[in-house]
Amino acid sequence: MHKILLLICAATIISACSSSKNKKKTEEANPVEYAKTITAEELKNMLYTFASDEFEGRKTGEPGQKKAIEFIKNHYIANNIESPIGNGEYFQKITATFFRSNMKPSENVVAYIKGAEKPDEVLVISAHLDHIGISKNGEINNGADDDGSGTVALLEIAEAFKTAEKNGHAPKRSILFLHVTAEEIGLFGSRYYTDFAPIFPLENTIANLNIDMVGRIDPKHENNPNYLYLIGSDKLSKELHNISEEVNKTYFNMKFDYTYNADNDPNRFYYRSDHYNFAKHNIPVIFYFNGTHADYHRPTDTPDKIEYDLLATRAKLIFHTAWELANREERIKLDKKTKKEL
Repeated sequence: MHKILLLICAATIISACSSSKNKKKTEEANPVEYAKTITAEELKNMLYTFASDEFEGRKTGEPGQKKAIEFIKNHYIANNIESPIGNGEYFQKITATFFRSNMKPSENVVAYIKGAEKPDEVLVISAHLDHIGISKNGEINNGADDDGSGTVALLEIAEAFKTAEKNGHAPKRSILFLHVTAEEIGLFGSRYYTDFAPIFPLENTIANLNIDMVGRIDPKHENNPNYLYLIGSDKLSKELHNISEEVNKTYFNMKFDYTYNADNDPNRFYYRSDHYNFAKHNIPVIFYFNGTHADYHRPTDTPDKIEYDLLATRAKLIFHTAWELANREERIKLDKKTKKEL
């Protein structure tokens, strides 16, 4: 019995030392080094495939969308980023009956990195993988900005976190990389995740960072392209808003435009992308957005019009924000509740 107790004590000490060592490693890590792995060249290479004619506009349930999910899955497999579903399954399958009539089955794509200290708490970073498909006249809507830009940004962010993990700097909390389907027809993919099949309990979800159109410059900012619209950051958590601002001040000094964050914004963008399905469950959110442009939902939204250096900078900003949220001692506090859509 004495030997057993000694073994138990030894195991406890080793476990505590290991946990302390991991904690020290993460605190000593420099996120700038990992942000550097997010490059304009890699974003461009991926987007020229993801938003190519081969993917036929990625309409929900159609062959092009199936190619898109395989592209995303293969990227995660190639970078040894696991799925939280297990058994090599990266697709969260959604039956046709979940959608409106005359739709086909579709899939969300999920991958994650397990937290080293608080694995049950999760940060969700999302982007939608679908677009609007082929027009009646046969023209392909490639959706390079909407939301090819968010998709490839998310892939690069995931890769940066994986590199950190390989170097012994795994995040304290788990991070879910969520590529949702059917955003263009009513936010169905994200609603399926939050309302019907959350992989992680919503009460353990600390925040959602949603990336939807981050590769272009809108007319308002043509003379000052170092900007980004942020929507929702202060709606549910002042702490999230303050962290976001501090990260920007520390690393980027980007112009944050909160025009579309106003409660009386006639565009109502707060309700129009996938973050809202998290916000309605009182999960703090940030929606990153470059604003609209003349190519929005047109065949002219093509990869050659993306500002890749700017896209890389925006992706790095989101990475740094995610890093802070995933690695701080306490999860951010909720101090407001969602006002339901009118």
